[in-house]
Amino acid sequence: QLQASGGGLVQAGDSLRLSCAGSRRIFSVYNMGWFRQAPGKEREFVAHITWVGGFTAFADSVKGRFTISRDNAKNTVYLQMNSLKPEDTAIYYCAARRPESGSDYYLASLYQYWGQGTLVTVSS
Repeated sequence: QLQASGGGLVQAGDSLRLSCAGSRRIFSVYNMGWFRQAPGKEREFVAHITWVGGFTAFADSVKGRFTISRDNAKNTVYLQMNSLKPEDTAIYYCAARRPESGSDYYLASLYQYWGQGTLVTVSS
């Protein structure tokens, strides 16, 4: 249902843009999120964008550096990552949740669909 791409190996301070493509059925009504999981750590919330209005939210650790956007015509959501740090190294997952799933967009358990993940490695 969801296909994430765009990961890679970059140096600290570089930028990277992740993409997540999916079916029209999902992008027509679902809110979208990005999560990440670093080695040995739990999956954590990164960013969220609503289907209606395009309202966004970010984890404190990425606020001011990352932006999230969506192109509903292309059924794609993007995560623009600037000023990358070594601690941003992780597998990044995109996810979709129904709007009626609740307002706790930072909870992974509220998302119904997940992409396969794309690895981002930031070297110092």
